[in-house]
Parts: sequence; structure tokens; C-alpha cells
Amino acid sequence: MLFWVLLVAGLAARYAAGRPRLGGALLFCVPLIDVVLLVTTVLSIRDGVEPTVWHGLSAAYLGITVVYGHRTIRWADAKFARRCAGNAPPPPPKLYGRAAVLDAWAGWFRFLLAYAISVGLIFGLVALVGGPDRGAPLLVWLNPLTKVLVYSLIWPVVTTVRPGRAPHRPADTP
Repeated sequence: MLFWVLLVAGLAARYAAGRPRLGGALLFCVPLIDVVLLVTTVLSIRDGVEPTVWHGLSAAYLGITVVYGHRTIRWADAKFARRCAGNAPPPPPKLYGRAAVLDAWAGWFRFLLAYAISVGLIFGLVALVGGPDRGAPLLVWLNPLTKVLVYSLIWPVVTTVRPGRAPHRPADTP
């Protein structure tokens, strides 16, 4: 939640309020949320707090935001720039042919990286608490993360088999 609050506040300051330095400072704080979350989770577990599914969620969240956070900020910045500063819209993505196939696989590999980071953090927390017996609540997140990874593989496979074609544009005839 704090991610979105700082993101919107930073972009609003940058574009709507015309304060680019303040906006930049607020946007700089967005990734710091991840650092604070990681430190508080590790300190909490290291201080002997019984691990819960919430600690596992923080590890899963961190893996996803490390991979997708920058893209999300760039996407939102482009939207704000278009609405508030009158920037031109970005070119539409190619949703057909080889470009669609490459985009679909790039998206899946991006999530695979987020998955690997999340799982690494979860197992790191499990090791920190003393093993799988005490870390069982943390391991709960492996199931949904793995399901999303497997289910998200459907789109690249389907796109590879049927990449689609460029839209047909009729020739101009008088």
C-alpha cells in the first residue's frame, strides 16, 4: 500500500504540482520500502518472533517488487506525463507475430526471476529460523507462487503456437 501512496504522491508532485525535485525524492523512496520491509522481517525473525505466513508474504512481495517495481514506476510515470504534461502516448505494442512471441516469453522469464528471488528469500528466512519445522508457515507461499509460475506458462506456449497475424488493412480504393 505504501508503494502506491509514494508512487502517486511522487508523480503528483512531479507533474500536477510542478515540483520535480520533490517528486523525484518521493519516487526515490519507493524502493526504500523494500529495504525497510526486508530489514524489519529479518530483524523480527532474528529476535525470536514465531514466523507466520505474513513473513512469507513479505518475502514473496519483495521478489515481485524487485523485478516489477521499476517497470511499474516507468509505466505510471508515462501515464502521468501523458495526462498532466501532454506528452505523446507511447507506441502501441505489437500483439502479433514474432514480437508477440518474444514479449510473451520475456514476460514469463521476468516472472521466473521474481519467483526465484521470492523462493530464495523464503528459504533464507527458513534457514534463519532454524529449518523447515519452525519455518513451515513461511513455506506456505511456495504453493501459490509455483501455481502462478506454471499457469503463466500457458500464455507464452499458446502465443508460440498461434502468434497471430498483423491486422489486415484494406487498400485505399477510390
